[in-house]
Amino acid sequence: MRDYPSDRVDLRSDTVTQPTPSMREAMIHAEVGDDVLGDDPTVTQLEQRLAVLCGKEAGLFVPSGTMSNAIALRAHTSPGDEIITAKNSHIYLYEGGGYAALCGASIALVDVHGGLMRVEDVEQAIRKQAGSLSHYPDGSLVCVENTSNRGGGACYPQATLDAIAALAKENDCATHMDGARIFNAAVATNTPVARMVRDYDSISICFSKGLGAPVGSVLVGSTAFIARAHRWRKMFGGGMRQAGILAAACLYALDHNIDRLEEDHRRTKVLAEAIDKIEGFEVDMQTIETNMVYFQSEVPATQVMEQLRLSGIDVMDIQPHACRIVVHLHITDEDIQRILSAFATF
Repeated sequence: MRDYPSDRVDLRSDTVTQPTPSMREAMIHAEVGDDVLGDDPTVTQLEQRLAVLCGKEAGLFVPSGTMSNAIALRAHTSPGDEIITAKNSHIYLYEGGGYAALCGASIALVDVHGGLMRVEDVEQAIRKQAGSLSHYPDGSLVCVENTSNRGGGACYPQATLDAIAALAKENDCATHMDGARIFNAAVATNTPVARMVRDYDSISICFSKGLGAPVGSVLVGSTAFIARAHRWRKMFGGGMRQAGILAAACLYALDHNIDRLEEDHRRTKVLAEAIDKIEGFEVDMQTIETNMVYFQSEVPATQVMEQLRLSGIDVMDIQPHACRIVVHLHITDEDIQRILSAFATF
């Protein structure tokens, strides 16, 4: 892999990306201050730039995507509310039950088709206490994840995003988009980010995945919403001091690492098509839109992982007979051929 201190091909996640030499140079020369006191100019620049890019009023830099989502959920809800989201969502599966522990909220899980929610299923999941003799919680927040991680990296059609947001507002629900890989979605669908998120009240955007920064996410929304979020960031321990060093990496990523996501998508499709043709392996090609390949295997996933490991290739098991591959900025065309050669031994 290029710009990576290992001879292994690490496909476990795009979170394994490390700063390239030029990104490190940008970090070294970052102008910094105490961001808790509002004095870090590089953090401020990043927050303002993301807000403008998304067509929102304000932004908030936080250490991680999980914290960004947690802050958003807490700022949008009150204890006893209910959050509506996909049953395969990151918020539900991989954030430690934060919606319960930090928000005191229940969760209504929506079925997925092709990895994505449908409008009619979201509608059926929204519950309100009014008229229920107080049996129901108040569904107050609808969350969409784009791209859908456990949906195989699939992207929501814009019409579906718009319809879900309209439905939420008709039912007096706020909307949040977990846009951890939103730039992958924007590139894959050729949709400007501002248009994609136009009808959503808040959006969480991660820089430590496909964009290749070492740390950080930005939460964007209205000025009033970000003011509430700022308080919860403090309470959750997310305030950082001279964070401009990290924000500089994110700014570099915005300038250099968005258009190149198309390369990751191209390489991902090559891998997916080849793996799907191997006897004993299966890929849902309908979900192959961005940088992920989820594949089923007749042999146990742990056996697949071990055989690939012996060839210097690392993947992640997600079910007893399923694994995930994630392509990222360190992966080259030569790496793709090495991966395919390893799969040919099965």
